[in-house]
Amino acid sequence: MKNIKLDILAFGAHPDDVELGCGGTIAKEISNGKKVGIIDLTRGELGTRGSAEIRDSESNNSSKILGISIRENLNFKDGFFLNDQVHQLKVIECIRKYKPEIVLCNAQDDRHIDHPKGASLVSDSCFLSGLVKVKTKFNNHDQTSWRPKSVYHYIQWKNSSPDFLVDISGFVDVKLKAIRAYKSQFFDSNNNEPETLISKKNFLNDVINRSADLGRLIGVDNAEGFTTNRVIGINYLNDIK
Repeated sequence: MKNIKLDILAFGAHPDDVELGCGGTIAKEISNGKKVGIIDLTRGELGTRGSAEIRDSESNNSSKILGISIRENLNFKDGFFLNDQVHQLKVIECIRKYKPEIVLCNAQDDRHIDHPKGASLVSDSCFLSGLVKVKTKFNNHDQTSWRPKSVYHYIQWKNSSPDFLVDISGFVDVKLKAIRAYKSQFFDSNNNEPETLISKKNFLNDVINRSADLGRLIGVDNAEGFTTNRVIGINYLNDIK
């Protein structure tokens, strides 16, 4: 993939995590001229429905819908990757390669065990990426240290209390279209594979209902929620919706 500078780099433990968690935010930022990329940690090969190969194709289709600049898959083991030095160095390579100002990643507390693992792995790697004595290479060249200014965690299955909300009114259709690109994972009356929690008929309605409920909290039609370990500052009191 091209070695380009990104404004935002979103990580997901599985293909479709990013679309479900912050697809509207990404679509909005891209419409505002930002360069955004996605890194999937695994190919989702343990998913009940579909296959890794099908998910590869689906993620390519979703990427085109969102209009992102790059997408890569680190091919970590679904369900069994660790937050250790080996995995951290691979993530650090990506951070230093694309030098994002903002990193988005999985929920810190969630139903699927890979989500909090992915959250910790990416967050820890963002810190380590800023240490000059942590050495990594890309295309046989030494990489320079880089630490993103901010790391934010998108809300997933659990109704965590958000630290802030992003107004995604006007971008829900793009978010839904990007999610539906993962045809193997969501409701399809012609799919005879076992039903899962996310393949139930009402699941995508629940996704939209959540965005509407979060939007209601800040007086807009739809929103996505994020948590962060940093204190968020504003210039003026009326910056708050």
